[in-house]
Parts: sequence; structure tokens; C-alpha cells
Amino acid sequence: MAKAKEIYRNRYDFQDGAFMQAVIWEVPTPVPPSEHSFKYSLFYGRKGQRIVCYDNERGKGDHKHINEVEYPYQFESVEKLVQDFLADVEEQRND
Repeated sequence: MAKAKEIYRNRYDFQDGAFMQAVIWEVPTPVPPSEHSFKYSLFYGRKGQRIVCYDNERGKGDHKHINEVEYPYQFESVEKLVQDFLADVEEQRND
């Protein structure tokens, strides 16, 4: 049986105490209801405070959180996922 393969992991700590952490796995079968072969968790915030988070989980599929609000997310590619996440982080940091 094939296992998930970690294809990306990174963490960046900001001087103001916030941090970004991203982990992306390639999975042998999609995480329902997602239809692509990736499982991911991209987080920006502080200890105990989620500001931006993109993830897909069984039963929920692809979605993102901006502060306390959850939005659906249309996954296109890993590159676009990271690009969209970074754009939302930049927007929140500039508010």
C-alpha cells in the first residue's frame, strides 16, 4: 500500500512573533471530497491565533480560513495554492 509522500515543508518566523508554516503531501488517493492527489496545511498566525490557514480535510475538502471565517477554496495546482496563500498572508500583514 502506497503512503503519503511529503513534498514540501517550510517554516518562516517573523520578527513580530507571527509565523508561517506549510506542509504539502502527495497522497496515493484523494482526500474526499477533494479530487486531487495532495493533502496540505498552510498556516499563518501566532501561537493560539489563526490568521490565515489553507487546508483540506476528509469530509470538508479544500477550504481556507481568514481570521474566524471559513471559505471554500478551488484547488488548481500546488503552485497556485502557495501563491494564493502568500497573497492572503501579505494582505493580512498589511491591514
